[in-house]
Amino acid sequence: MNGQRGDRGSVTAEFAVALPAIVLVLALGVGVLAACGRQVRLQDAAADAARLVARGEPEARALALLPGAVDGASATVVHRGDLVCVDAVAPARLPIPELRVASCALAGGQ
Repeated sequence: MNGQRGDRGSVTAEFAVALPAIVLVLALGVGVLAACGRQVRLQDAAADAARLVARGEPEARALALLPGAVDGASATVVHRGDLVCVDAVAPARLPIPELRVASCALAGGQ
């Protein structure tokens, strides 16, 4: 009977130690999924902007789409021969400072 009394509460103590680690892993997983979603939205917006510039729309009008799709996004347009490349960058919104998501979209010119 003495052996059983010595182990009393050990499961609670182990759970109390493991719980913060489990919460941290879950929070990091959710943050990474949110950053992946931002990456997909940024890629779509960059592709739309590249197609608009390739069709002859003004660059400023095409790049105005990016902040509406992903807040904090910025982009540059580079003409490479017949191709239009839109390089876009946005903050990942993770607790890690200066972590960003980036995208490059190409579209055929006129």
